[in-house]
Amino acid sequence: MQVTETQNKNGATLSRPAFQYLVIIEPLGLLYGSAGPFLSPENLVGRSGQKFPPAATALSGICAASLPPPKSEKLDDWSEEFRDLQLAGPFWGWDKNPQNFYVPTPFNCLVEDGKIKYQLKWRSPEKTASEKETHPKRWLVDEDQLPDEKKDENPPVGKFTKGSWLAIDSWPDLNAGKMPPVETIPPWKFIPHLHPRLKEGERIVDQDSDRGSLFLENAVQLDSHACLVYLCNAKIKDGCYRFGGEGHLVELRCEEIGETVRGLLDAPIENSFALITPGIWGSNDYSYRAPRQNKQGELLWGNGAVEALLTERPTPLRHRRGSRAVGDNNPSARLSRGRYAVPPGSVYVLEKPLNLSWQNWPDEWFPKEGTTFKRWGSGLSLPLSVTS
Repeated sequence: MQVTETQNKNGATLSRPAFQYLVIIEPLGLLYGSAGPFLSPENLVGRSGQKFPPAATALSGICAASLPPPKSEKLDDWSEEFRDLQLAGPFWGWDKNPQNFYVPTPFNCLVEDGKIKYQLKWRSPEKTASEKETHPKRWLVDEDQLPDEKKDENPPVGKFTKGSWLAIDSWPDLNAGKMPPVETIPPWKFIPHLHPRLKEGERIVDQDSDRGSLFLENAVQLDSHACLVYLCNAKIKDGCYRFGGEGHLVELRCEEIGETVRGLLDAPIENSFALITPGIWGSNDYSYRAPRQNKQGELLWGNGAVEALLTERPTPLRHRRGSRAVGDNNPSARLSRGRYAVPPGSVYVLEKPLNLSWQNWPDEWFPKEGTTFKRWGSGLSLPLSVTS
């Protein structure tokens, strides 16, 4: 098993097994997604903020249930298997070839009619002969990609498709400047269900509740030939499990990661890369778009600054952190601190090369809440050539 090493704040070496397995999940029926943060009795059809597929923290619950529970929240009291567990996702694929799973398309790719039409490249300042004027830093398209009628329009303007997915086997094509096809329609659809809100301990509608007597639940129907895919560094026993907060049944199996994916995960990241999972950085009080940020608001990464960032608005993320006893030892779910995440597909350009694969990024680059957010694959990144 491959083991990577990082240095903690005290200089001690920490070893963590690298990703070894694909976790393939197929629902036995419907799954459920978020009902939306703006849902209320006055807005029963609200569907804002839907989130699917489930984050890697949902799979973490399955892994935690199969391992010895920690004695306390202190990292030293955790078992070795529990402490070394690492996950990443979510992705999806087709059951005939889950090794070629789909990841979010980088934001520098402009998608039209189901394929990448343009790739934006980062142009650093170029001094003129007089060295008194500079071209502004911009994301531009190589002129040979533009038709004659659009030579004066750079970057191109149009209604490009957002939220597309790229097959992982096509990632090397992006670095080669090719335009591989993408999937613009994911293999799932939302099916809202309106439920009565029942009284606790009685199967009758709670009509006196201040929250209203009805609530909306968004079921998700996955294509019968599709599956959810996650990365994991530990083998999970194949079988049926309760998955997600609602505990719906799914069939789970593990496969060893193939050579193509392994090569991408092990490739060193230099000056530019793209996120394929949500990136969570910052402190307990602030969410950043990079591991560090100085008082002037400059984003810092490793020993250098972030020269350019192509991203969209952040997404709110929060997960359940087990349960605790309250009152008469009744369990109550504990929630993590709400945070904002950099969306997957965001593209970074750094002033100084990292020369490290994501697996070797230090734990100190990630926020901690009991454990580092690297445990759930925060900001899993792959090298992407976007400079010219």
